[in-house]
Amino acid sequence: MSGSPITSWEGVEAYYTYADSPFVIGIFLVLSCAVVVGVIINSAKHETAAFKNYEGGGDD
Repeated sequence: MSGSPITSWEGVEAYYTYADSPFVIGIFLVLSCAVVVGVIINSAKHETAAFKNYEGGGDD
């Protein structure tokens, strides 16, 4: 007995290779979170340095 209601792949517009692999989906989630955190940290560093330069407080 199959739990899937899909009986044919005809007319499929998108097929996700790792949709049935929680481990790979978890890896993609961790990598996505790392990218988002990295962007936030680098943006904060840039904004801090830009504000210091605007106020005349340093050359970072």
